[in-house]
Amino acid sequence: MSAEEGSVFDVYRERVERPLYRLFTEYGPGRLKWMAVGMIANIIARGASLLPPLVLGVAIDSVLNNESPYTLPLVPNGWIPEGQTAQFWFSSELIVASFVVTGAFTWIYGVSANNFAHRVMHAVRTDSFATMQRLDMTFFDDKQTGEVMSVLNNDANNLENFLDNGLQNSVRLTVMIVGIAIILFSMNAQLALITLVAVPALFGLTVWFMRAVEPRYVDRRASVGNLNTRLENALSGVELVKTSGTESYESERVEDASWRYFRDTMAVLRLNYVYRPGMEMLAGLSFAVTFIVGGLWIFQSEAPWMLTGDLRTGEFVTFLFMTQRFVTPLSQVSNIIDQYENAKASSERIFGLMDIPSMIAEAEDPVELEDPEGGVEYDHVDFGYMGVEDDAPEELVLEDVSFEADPGDTVAFVGPTGAGKSTLLKLLMRLYDPIDGEVRIDGVDVRQLSLESLRSTIGYVSQSTFLFDGTVAENIRYGRFDAERGEVVKAAKAAEAHEFIESLPKGYDTRIGERGVKLSGGQQQRLSIARTMLQDPEILVLDEATSAVDTETEMLIQRSLDRLSENRTTFVIAHRLSTVRDADTILVLEDGEIVERGDHDELIREDGLYAKLWGVQAGEIDDLPEEFVERARQRAAERTDMLEEDTDVDDD
Repeated sequence: MSAEEGSVFDVYRERVERPLYRLFTEYGPGRLKWMAVGMIANIIARGASLLPPLVLGVAIDSVLNNESPYTLPLVPNGWIPEGQTAQFWFSSELIVASFVVTGAFTWIYGVSANNFAHRVMHAVRTDSFATMQRLDMTFFDDKQTGEVMSVLNNDANNLENFLDNGLQNSVRLTVMIVGIAIILFSMNAQLALITLVAVPALFGLTVWFMRAVEPRYVDRRASVGNLNTRLENALSGVELVKTSGTESYESERVEDASWRYFRDTMAVLRLNYVYRPGMEMLAGLSFAVTFIVGGLWIFQSEAPWMLTGDLRTGEFVTFLFMTQRFVTPLSQVSNIIDQYENAKASSERIFGLMDIPSMIAEAEDPVELEDPEGGVEYDHVDFGYMGVEDDAPEELVLEDVSFEADPGDTVAFVGPTGAGKSTLLKLLMRLYDPIDGEVRIDGVDVRQLSLESLRSTIGYVSQSTFLFDGTVAENIRYGRFDAERGEVVKAAKAAEAHEFIESLPKGYDTRIGERGVKLSGGQQQRLSIARTMLQDPEILVLDEATSAVDTETEMLIQRSLDRLSENRTTFVIAHRLSTVRDADTILVLEDGEIVERGDHDELIREDGLYAKLWGVQAGEIDDLPEEFVERARQRAAERTDMLEEDTDVDDD
């Protein structure tokens, strides 16, 4: 992705329309019954909670003051007992029953709402992860782990919080406002108008807040991803940080990311500092005005100002209680808005991730590799990295690469760093696709093969071994989970790993820690080779598999690699030319092109780049010619410029 394009998340997030509506339409079906039950239970619970103030007001006027007949809305007169004592106990029973109903249906609503929220978020989280898994390596080359983790974890939690609390609280607020308005207007329409006069102002303030705060929530979600990335990088590279004495540098970077998060959070909170007190003030004024007008009405025994009619004491008490019930939910509107805006921004990022297309798409009717022989052919292959919406790459990394490897051949790739050696073999595994030309296995374009059969045919051993936090046996068995214990041990022996495994505290059942931190680099590499041996692939890719170990360990690893590559088509990338001297074919790459090809003796006779590299490593030449050094400097400078551009985009 070019510097001008920005983040791939930004590109696709901006295209997401009505993200919360999409959330319900895509993940609601099959789960809406839980939501429906929760909504109904919520309405019943909230309706029941309005009954005690109403019954209290009627009881004061009818039972205690004997000012009016005992009547309740929606309750037939035949159900109401005669006599003040009976009516008193009837009122008590109604109040107790309302609290019981409120508690019971609140429990039902809580269970149902949580079921709906957590079922939806389980599906969203797993779908998001599945989407991330299918994305090609171009995405991961550009994207930072912390930001992806923020989407899968923090953003998913924000949606869950909204579905669990914000959605139901908004229903609760609606029921309370509508229910209270109906009750108050049925009792005294004039006083109800005075009580509810603040509602339009509250609505207007809420609309302003939602429009003003939305972009600030988007910025805050982005800053969370940036902070997570900084923390993840610092923790993952803690050994490098300590050995290079750069703790203060990393602390400054985390401090900068944290300050950005603080700044974006405060931008949201500054609006809240206006909105929340404003809502509480308007709601409180509504209560105060109700108390003043109603109090004067009762105190003066006549309607004040332009009002007419009578106001009984019980009605006034009901108004005060209902207004207080009205004030509390309104003061919580800001929390609902918070949850809504957080959920909206988070859902945009989640669906933005889900909408990112994979450039590595499986053919509609893929070919399965059955009993592959292992013949490989590169036919005029071009490759370059492309951005999200680019029609063509900015620069070719590989250009017009052609070669063949017969089944069982060993082909080595050598050349300066950055020449395209690793990228070339990643095309074989379809981690990337060529822009032009074809890569074929047994005469079939790899783009026509099913990804499963393609990648099960190829074994990959890299210099940067990855091991999962688990046992030794689990890591060797990874990719062939049904392998028997005997097969695991056999593969470990072939990889020269059995002896050190047996010396571990629990042997093959020893947990090796995250990324295998409890093992040495050589031990990790031998487990990686054992894992590949257990896979038993027809084609083998060895990418600098012995570059980071000592001489003795290299000898053990090389011996196991020789055993592994026997009778397989093998591709080797190596800087130590002594390890590829016996290869059937050696291809020399420079600036993405094959500049020399042949076996060791042929290339020495040509006296080109390979011969110069060999002479330097063999001690026959003190240094490389200046033109090779200059080209290496240019490539390093170009990579530095690219990194600086990426850093500028992140900082922006």
